[in-house]
Amino acid sequence: MIEVIAPGPYATVQDLGRPGYAHLGVPRSGAADEPSLRLANRLVGNPEGAAGIELTLGGARLRLTAGAWVAVTGAACPVDLVRPRAAVPGGTALSAAGRASTAEVSAGGLSAGGAFTGGASPGGTSTGDASPGEAIRRVTVPQGMCAPFWVPAGGELRLGMPGAGLRTYVAVRGGVEAPVTMGSRSTDSLSGLGPAPLAAGTVLPVGPTGGLPPITVDAAPRPGPGAGVLRVLPGPRDDWFAPGALATLCAGPYEVSQDSNRVGVRVRGARLERAREGELPSEGMVAGAVQVPPSGQPIVFLADHPPTGGYPVIAVLTSASLAGAAQLRPGDRVRFRLA
Repeated sequence: MIEVIAPGPYATVQDLGRPGYAHLGVPRSGAADEPSLRLANRLVGNPEGAAGIELTLGGARLRLTAGAWVAVTGAACPVDLVRPRAAVPGGTALSAAGRASTAEVSAGGLSAGGAFTGGASPGGTSTGDASPGEAIRRVTVPQGMCAPFWVPAGGELRLGMPGAGLRTYVAVRGGVEAPVTMGSRSTDSLSGLGPAPLAAGTVLPVGPTGGLPPITVDAAPRPGPGAGVLRVLPGPRDDWFAPGALATLCAGPYEVSQDSNRVGVRVRGARLERAREGELPSEGMVAGAVQVPPSGQPIVFLADHPPTGGYPVIAVLTSASLAGAAQLRPGDRVRFRLA
């Protein structure tokens, strides 16, 4: 089980969403940065579509009631594991910088040769939480991004705020077994389907691991910082805009608004003028659609976008740019470029 001690600003359970229900008015939802969730699952030996936790601006504290392999991907943030101090045979507690215990080796945190396979040294610093006695019994060990690491029973993950990017993903071997709604465990912020956003005290079951393949990857390359450029294809309603509107979109930078969320990224910049009055009849929308309301300020649809919309779409992001859009945070500057 995963116990949420603190969820951070906004945290939800996400998998790859519930496709195939747009005709019923149900958004696909799912992880906003899908490649990051897929990577986190691969690192712990889960199917890529297993449910994990999506954090917005970090700040979460999660406690595991049973030992499990964990991986953290997406927006890079400080990751600390606060774990019980291990004991050597005979009952002697390890020092913070001591050698790894036999118990940790059998738990899977170390290789047979004694090398730590979780991305950080088994040593650490004593934590100052709670009483002095509790501080003596627990140590804090920094962990790396994009590498599987072992969390012993009672271990607590503390995730700080990313230095760049917006969304961080936590995968646990076995996957998060939240209730399934219409084929998905994802929280949909627009329709309200799926589990509620995580709150302090939320307890999430973890699925079985018996049938999973062994973990064969020590680490994956961390993606570099985003270039602040989103590639787009024109249309399908670029003819609704004044000549040069697409060039205007791709000319100067836009700034990400604080009103952005999982539905879409709202940006501020040069106004995109229309050539036609009125509005379109509602038509189908896709993730990555750059919709332009009467204000002339673009909105880039993300995972929880509505299945239909009536504002004209001047361009659509390439699939490769969707993850970058999902990692834009308020105040970021971004440019659009024709693919």
